[in-house]
Amino acid sequence: MHDVSPTPLATEAEPLAHGLKQRHLTMLGLGGVIGAGLFVGSGAGIAVAGPGIVLSYLIAGAIAMLVMRMLGEMSAAMPASGAFSVHAERALGRWAGFSVGWLYWFLLVVVLAVEATAAAAIAHGWAPAVPQWTWVLVFMVVFTVANLAAVKNFGEFEFWFAALKVGAIVLFLALGTLAVFGLLPDTDPVGFTHLVGDGGFLPNGWEGVVSGVLAVVFAFGGLEVVTIAAAETDDPARAVGRAVRSAVFRILFFYVGSMLVIVTLLPWTAQQAGLSPYVTVLDSIGVPRAGQIMSIVVFVALLSALNANLYGASRMVFSLAERGEAPRGLLKVSGGGVPRRAVLASVAFGFVSVLLNLKWPDSVFLYMLNSVGAVLLFVWALIAVSQLRLRRRIEREAPEKLTLKMWAFPWLTWAALAAMAAVLVLMLTDDAARGQVLWSGGATAAVLLIAGVRELRVGRM
Repeated sequence: MHDVSPTPLATEAEPLAHGLKQRHLTMLGLGGVIGAGLFVGSGAGIAVAGPGIVLSYLIAGAIAMLVMRMLGEMSAAMPASGAFSVHAERALGRWAGFSVGWLYWFLLVVVLAVEATAAAAIAHGWAPAVPQWTWVLVFMVVFTVANLAAVKNFGEFEFWFAALKVGAIVLFLALGTLAVFGLLPDTDPVGFTHLVGDGGFLPNGWEGVVSGVLAVVFAFGGLEVVTIAAAETDDPARAVGRAVRSAVFRILFFYVGSMLVIVTLLPWTAQQAGLSPYVTVLDSIGVPRAGQIMSIVVFVALLSALNANLYGASRMVFSLAERGEAPRGLLKVSGGGVPRRAVLASVAFGFVSVLLNLKWPDSVFLYMLNSVGAVLLFVWALIAVSQLRLRRRIEREAPEKLTLKMWAFPWLTWAALAAMAAVLVLMLTDDAARGQVLWSGGATAAVLLIAGVRELRVGRM
């Protein structure tokens, strides 16, 4: 492909508003990956791994932490609204920036439909008289308006959403730990009975742990938005560095700590399909209306993810337009520094996805969802490759910009890449996940083909 020569490291001033504060970015880093995948989807991981789900989360969380550290290093040195798409272009050429940017945008606007539909289903359960499609419309309109108004609105929404999610997990960990030691009324110490009994710590062996990794690794998606949002703070380099440092270990603590409490307090076989393991634990220790409480938390988590995905999609397509990889009309910025056309373009496709999800959830939309099922791993892999290339260049050309460094470079970067490759290979051997890899591979190949054609055309001009 053409234009593979590295682009300059110098960053240009962003025309977007700098309305996000450090507290917004820090809480976004903490709450950005805490979603319905943890509160509800973790039950599927426990079902296949048993207590070994703790190891599954440690492995998946370690990969996510390494990716976040790589992102933090590059974003602190070269903050940009397109984050890893811009980094990929600087490291590998225009084709890479184009490919990863459009793949990530497509991922966000498709997943947005899942979140809007799931949140609407919960709201419909609370108010059956209101049709589900009406709730979808309300959510989409509310968050579109919030994102059009000012970036600080997005920041405030996400701050309080994340605060509620983090607060819920901290409270769960506190109550669960007290129950494990028999310090709550009507509870007795459980010791290690459930952790190593009921078939042992690895009832399904290491195969179960690996299956657990496949079930939970995508729950860590969402951390990337922190580096996108950093460009809209007053001091992007400092802000993203602090957000990454405060988030990586706490996120792992929340995930692994929660799973450890769940499988220690109750037999892993007590988990019911389709029911949040958090609800099962809260019911067991006598928390009244545990199901309703967790429904509220999941509802907030879904709306939080919807809001964050709309924001991330709009900034990504805006960055693509800045670099000539998307229609230039999307560059229109409001007086308050909001890329409104980029927001509207993203939400428009989001509406299309929602309609497809409501009308053809098991056919057309299922194919779309499968086509982005493994895209996150492709994006993470390009982030790692970009970091390998850019780290050496930054050390040569601007070492003072390395205010946040990747641990044990380059060995841990290579280890992360190997782990991602292993996950993809394992997905190919798994009947349930193989379709996602193949469809996502097809979508990635299509985007790469378009990028290649564009490069050929540019080279002939």
